[in-house]
Amino acid sequence: MLRFVLLTDITVLLAFSFVWVGAMEWSDVRIFLAIARTGTLGGAARSLQTSHPTVGRRLRALEQAVGHALFQRTADGLVLTEEGHGIVALAEQMEEGALAMERRLAGQEQNLKGNLRISSTDWFGAYVLPPILADFSNAYPNVDVEILTGTRRFSLAQREAEVAFRAVPFDTADVVQRRLFRLEYGVYIAEEAADPKYGDGTGFRLITPSTPHFPDIAWLIESFPNARLVLRSNNRNVQGRMCRQGVGIAVLPRVVGNQIPGIRRLELPTPPPARDIWMGYHRDLRRLERLRAFISTVSDHLANATA
Repeated sequence: MLRFVLLTDITVLLAFSFVWVGAMEWSDVRIFLAIARTGTLGGAARSLQTSHPTVGRRLRALEQAVGHALFQRTADGLVLTEEGHGIVALAEQMEEGALAMERRLAGQEQNLKGNLRISSTDWFGAYVLPPILADFSNAYPNVDVEILTGTRRFSLAQREAEVAFRAVPFDTADVVQRRLFRLEYGVYIAEEAADPKYGDGTGFRLITPSTPHFPDIAWLIESFPNARLVLRSNNRNVQGRMCRQGVGIAVLPRVVGNQIPGIRRLELPTPPPARDIWMGYHRDLRRLERLRAFISTVSDHLANATA
């Protein structure tokens, strides 16, 4: 019978891992971790892009194979049992090894076919990437591109994305990163609206992101202290569209604001603070030809934009 104990000795850990691997396949480990992370069979099925019954069936088979219940069924979902908690770290080690192998093999591919997943914010995907991807797709028609946008940071280590664009530096040692360009911001208002008074803002309203800790938003509130906050959205495109409807003043990346018809940028004594845009990819993929081709296309566009 397989017993779960506190593992404090590396020899015991290695011996235990052989028993664990013999009892299950890597696909079982993926299902176990997906359920542990989502708390439901349905959530695990969605994250693995498989069916709910398949996940439930594989979990039952897994628990029979190891001789223990790994999850407790509750009204709120599935909760790890003591035995389940005891093997999470080991399962994550197996996951890390399997993903590293997958990345290493993918990084050695010497062809320009397959998928390329790109992660970015919504506005970057809508206003910066389109001309880059148009050139890339024309040059490499056999590469299928998927754009993942939003506030979630997709994992490069787990290959949720091959390359990511962010407004902050990457904080993991396994990511190769470079600063792409300095992102300038502007203050925008509907074309027909009167100019607000800088340093005051009385009678005007502000449109801001849902998370007000961004430097440009703090600057906007300080620059128009008497304006009233009326609308928050985590989508820059929504902010721009609401600005066009006359809802209020918005601070936007210039690459966004300058492309939205019906709004104009205010000329102010002091501009909003700028930010750097970073691109990163996992170091194991540095030889992946389709990724290298995409990075080259990005570099060409930036060189032309700054020439």
